[in-house]
Amino acid sequence: MAFVGTTAARRRISITMTIVAAAAILWLLFLVLERFSAPIPPEMPPDLALVELGAALFAEPTLSGNGAQSCASCHQAARAFTDGLSTAVGSTGEAHTLNTPSVVNAGELAALGWARPDLTSLEAQITVPLFGTHPVELGAVGHEAEIMGRLKADASYPARFRAAFPGDAAPLRWERVIEALAAYVRSLRSSGPYDRFLAGDVAALSDEAQRGAQLFGEVGCSACHSGPLLTNGSYHNLGLYGFRGVRDVPPGQEGLYRVTGQARDLGRWRVPSLRNVALTAPYFHDGSAATLEAVLDVYAQGGRGDGQQSLLKSEALVPITMSREDRAALIAFLLSLTDDP
Repeated sequence: MAFVGTTAARRRISITMTIVAAAAILWLLFLVLERFSAPIPPEMPPDLALVELGAALFAEPTLSGNGAQSCASCHQAARAFTDGLSTAVGSTGEAHTLNTPSVVNAGELAALGWARPDLTSLEAQITVPLFGTHPVELGAVGHEAEIMGRLKADASYPARFRAAFPGDAAPLRWERVIEALAAYVRSLRSSGPYDRFLAGDVAALSDEAQRGAQLFGEVGCSACHSGPLLTNGSYHNLGLYGFRGVRDVPPGQEGLYRVTGQARDLGRWRVPSLRNVALTAPYFHDGSAATLEAVLDVYAQGGRGDGQQSLLKSEALVPITMSREDRAALIAFLLSLTDDP
């Protein structure tokens, strides 16, 4: 009788532990959903002819003034549409001051660029790499008619433009080029384990990644890296450099100040999305952190070098105490943000 009672007790304990474990998982999912919001909303059915045209143009070096570079030169699919360089290099060989951001999910962002709150649409942003001169990216300025002539002389583009814009008698023009490129970029959307987790599939993330997700909220990362794209679109100075005013700022490092002219905006850059962050090294606006571990070092220390004492540093950036296990869990969570192949 004692043996039977012991078995029943063990059974009750086992059932209780199962319930507790299930409740813990549900509670974690609730916390993550509360902090990071719902999955990316479903996309409207794309115009396939338009998207396919945009994809072809995205990889087309003809769009650059000297025919040497395409959008895909800096936005490489294998790197989540980044280039692996600290800072970009334009078609003329000019070295830029900023890291190449991913364009995955760019159609979901409220503003684009590292510090361009005025660029609120893909169509507006695409004019920057095409026609911008400081710095030169594709360098189309002064070559507009020549580039259009190349496209018109191509064996396939005239028919592709007619298919994408059937109601337009003369579709092969810059307005349509920009529209097609925007349609393609808009089609680049995340889909991976993290999305399945947000949709309720708890098994989509490992236990360590789930612990990392919880820590991500507890240590304050989700204050800025929130929503399904893990960015709230705000601008911050992360204390990477110790400059004190306009005269101290190296060229190209002004941040939001270049738009607003407000001294408080020196060195403030848009919070990037963390989707596919494992593939987009190096990190920060200037590519000055080679690894995710180096990024965690900056946040753990509340900045870097002299920047830790900068009066321009974001008030949200304070030193964080993290154990080795905490760091491993955070890295596991960040790795889980990679899209399916």
